[in-house]
Amino acid sequence: MGTNHKGSEKEINTLNSFIKLVRAYESLSSRLYMFFEQYDLTESQFYALDVLYNLGELNQKELGKKICRSEGNITMVVNNLLKRKLIEKKQSGDDKRMYIIKLTGSGNDLYEKVFPEFLKSLLFEFKNIKWKEQLEFQKVCKKIGLKNFRQQMPNTK
Repeated sequence: MGTNHKGSEKEINTLNSFIKLVRAYESLSSRLYMFFEQYDLTESQFYALDVLYNLGELNQKELGKKICRSEGNITMVVNNLLKRKLIEKKQSGDDKRMYIIKLTGSGNDLYEKVFPEFLKSLLFEFKNIKWKEQLEFQKVCKKIGLKNFRQQMPNTK
């Protein structure tokens, strides 16, 4: 089901694209929620572990940017991972206001346990999407995510 908006073809097509994108994300996200729940993780916590595993230690602000989370949200993610001793947090030598985050041995072990199963889940989710369609999808997502990010959204007021 698409939009009921009565507007130009461009408006209707844009709204329908947005609706389909959001519904696909919400549907996939709800299934991933159940997957991560098995490991007592949230999506954000897993993505933080993934970034730290693959890039090494980062300051908290950089980690938040890498997983597209606000400063408040990344603080909550970091605090919850700290409680489980999956990461360590230390003050930066250069700037005492900045914290460096890195995986602990437990965090590394959990990531190495979860990632192969996560990948299997994604392969299942994308099994009906052809290779070329996936490549095109990646291009479209990049256009939406990066190109428009650099441009100011028009003021509607």
